[in-house]
Amino acid sequence: MATVTSEQERGALTHPDVQSFSQVNRDILKVLSRPGRGWWALFLAATAGMVVFFGAWGYLVARGMGVAGLNNPVGWGALITTFVFWVGIAHSGTLISAILFLFRAPWRQSIYRAAEAMTVFAVMTAGLFPLIHLGRVWHGYWLIPYPNERFLWPNFRSPLLWDVFAVTTYFTVSAVFFYLGTIPDVAAARDQAKGLRRKLYELVSLGWRGTDREWHHFGKAYVFLAAFATPLVLSVHSVVSWDFAMSIVPGWHATIFAPYFVAGAIFSGVAMVITLAVPMRKLFKLEAYLTVRHFDAMAKLLILTSLIVLYAYLTEFFMAWYSGEEVERSSFWNRVFGPYWWATWTMLVCNGLVPVLLWFRRVRRSIPALFVISIFINIGMWFERFVIIVTSLSHEYIPFAFGMYRPTWVEMAIVLGSFGWFFFWFLIFTRVLPPVAIAELKEVLPAPFRRGAEKEAAA
Repeated sequence: MATVTSEQERGALTHPDVQSFSQVNRDILKVLSRPGRGWWALFLAATAGMVVFFGAWGYLVARGMGVAGLNNPVGWGALITTFVFWVGIAHSGTLISAILFLFRAPWRQSIYRAAEAMTVFAVMTAGLFPLIHLGRVWHGYWLIPYPNERFLWPNFRSPLLWDVFAVTTYFTVSAVFFYLGTIPDVAAARDQAKGLRRKLYELVSLGWRGTDREWHHFGKAYVFLAAFATPLVLSVHSVVSWDFAMSIVPGWHATIFAPYFVAGAIFSGVAMVITLAVPMRKLFKLEAYLTVRHFDAMAKLLILTSLIVLYAYLTEFFMAWYSGEEVERSSFWNRVFGPYWWATWTMLVCNGLVPVLLWFRRVRRSIPALFVISIFINIGMWFERFVIIVTSLSHEYIPFAFGMYRPTWVEMAIVLGSFGWFFFWFLIFTRVLPPVAIAELKEVLPAPFRRGAEKEAAA
């Protein structure tokens, strides 16, 4: 009698309803067929949001930055808040696809493809906000160091310039990593496609035939990129945190900012993966591949990162009190009980109290409950960045320089419209590329112990 290995047992537990390799191809590639009404409804909503986004941005460019609520001393507002938010969202894709791959987590195969796509589109969204914040977007190329006859060079000591290098590097590596992983699955889609779509897949798959030599080089390249991308998870959002920590603004000048921002990025990113995976599971009938076990594992990751984020919140308040600096104490008191108390308490409730529900197994294994909790977490993480940026700038050292910032409708239209831009590209992705990794999913399925697998092997 054959002995079932631990990996085969994990595969059986992860996907109990998958009976054969051919079923995996049929179910996943079926997603690329004609979309249903649910997909079209979401696509039209995302398109409308994108129209609002570019309409508000065009109005801002035409009328100038005066239509924004930015003032002195609050020179950064909702736009930079959303930039940091989207950079954070991008991090879980690399975490799930690269770090969990290196640690051989058996539950990542079904979700990492959507997480990687989310990373690419979130970085694309984040990259727009520094350009929007410039006002004169046509001068954005000044941020790029290139030889010119005017001897103009960016200030390399500016953390804002570090963002340019960090975000562009992260986007390049994430896009290459994402593209490399899709090649075997695109080849599978190519073999079943017809017409123009088949020609497109032939071009994208680079002539993949699935030979032993190709798999050997593919594996080596994938491991290299995974190892290369892993430090970027830590470095990129650390660089973003230095935009704040390098200054002497009360509430910003702290050594905890780098790990604090990285943990928060992973926290919000995993929540966004759940937000995307739940409707994708329902729309495309992927219940056999996005199982309760996968959502339970992601919920446990949320518990870990929420504890780290909550610890960072408490550490900030403790250090403000323990430092004995009146300005620092006043700044954090103003966060909780000042004019922006509503934003601070929204942050604390959504990121500190709501995730406590995930300690209960029944909640972790309830798909609707997880979906609602993930939305609360994303709202809370946006307000976290708002609290860090706005409350510190509005309440610095000198009382007569204190000021209030109120976002205008133009800024909020751009912020909300950015979600339309993001979901537009993600929905296009689900129609063009397999949203679940076919090749890697088969690796965790114990083929010899599946009904029908013997027939496939004989064929």
